[in-house]
Amino acid sequence: MKVISLNIDEIIFNETEKIVAVMKKPRNRYINEAIDFYNKHQKRAMLERKLQKESEMVREDSMNVLKNFEEIDYGD
Repeated sequence: MKVISLNIDEIIFNETEKIVAVMKKPRNRYINEAIDFYNKHQKRAMLERKLQKESEMVREDSMNVLKNFEEIDYGD
């Protein structure tokens, strides 16, 4: 484990203290779980942005391929 010093807004700290008291969970465990959850959320958001960017990069080529398929005469 790493030890860090952390400045927390007083309102957030007070709210956290109330929640961990009700949950009967150590503050440290609660904060670790919160950071883990937020990290996973951020990773998903970064992946979504990456996929969106890559999708935009291939959009024109995909539309051209689709147009070419539509122009094929299959001789039904």
